[in-house]
Amino acid sequence: MIALLAPGQGAQAPGMLAPWLELNGAEQRLTTWSELTGLDLIRLGTTADADEIKDTSVTQPLVVALSLIAAEQLGSRVEIPQDAPVAGHSVGELAAAALAGVLSFDDAVALAAVRGREMAAACALEPTGMSAIMGGDPDMVVAYLDKLGLDPANRNGAGQIVAAGRRPALEELTEEPPDGAKVRPMPVAGAFHTRFMASAREALSSHAAGLTVSDAERPLLSNADGAVVAESATVLHRLVDQVTRPVRWDSCMATLAERGVTATVELPPAGTLSGLVRRELKGTQAVALKTPDDLDKVAELLAEHGPTDSRSQA
Repeated sequence: MIALLAPGQGAQAPGMLAPWLELNGAEQRLTTWSELTGLDLIRLGTTADADEIKDTSVTQPLVVALSLIAAEQLGSRVEIPQDAPVAGHSVGELAAAALAGVLSFDDAVALAAVRGREMAAACALEPTGMSAIMGGDPDMVVAYLDKLGLDPANRNGAGQIVAAGRRPALEELTEEPPDGAKVRPMPVAGAFHTRFMASAREALSSHAAGLTVSDAERPLLSNADGAVVAESATVLHRLVDQVTRPVRWDSCMATLAERGVTATVELPPAGTLSGLVRRELKGTQAVALKTPDDLDKVAELLAEHGPTDSRSQA
């Protein structure tokens, strides 16, 4: 079985949209989404530099837009089983929800813009940040973070936990890391997926209340606990709550294994999630779909992992 994965913030790179603009319908889609978000997504995805696109208010809609552009192209070229699970990391979960049919593509990109803007505003309220922790015993790392007043904002599996909270505590973490672990401060604006994003959650909830949603048409894995969720109101509630709750990507990967997934396709800007899958789910084939040229790899993967009986609705 194959699963589709959608990456989150931090996966972006300058010029990442450029090769996709050459495909039929892509520029028109991005023009529409630029109007919806108030951002020039085409410019941001082609000529903007790394500093400009790392702004949270820009990165989040840009990443979701690219994932959905690629998914649309993929769905028009190759067949994907309707029972193929989908999962997204952090803001990537909005793209995954759109692939599952819960949100329209337009609403997913617009919601990502609101999310990014409000999270950026929340970051300005107090000096906070995030640091990646590699290695160490996971339970001992989490206990140590609690002692410092920090939160395990991302439990990514493959030996990686991301700490988030006030900057003085993060500095203490860097100076005295947990036993057997290394700490790397992350270039982000604030403590995502923690209580520090409460104001963003309120704004996101208000916007989400006006959306039209549908029950999931394919298995959608939740960042909250890795569970498969289908009921539309539950999915939307979890998407809103996600900005103040830890991302349990380790649980999502465990669910992929339980469901017998033997290969994953990571939508662009791809690479990070494929690396985690390779390290955590030994023997699982992970394809990173980075440019349109990689669509052929996906076609080969589908042929390798058995026949398909339905066409993706993406």
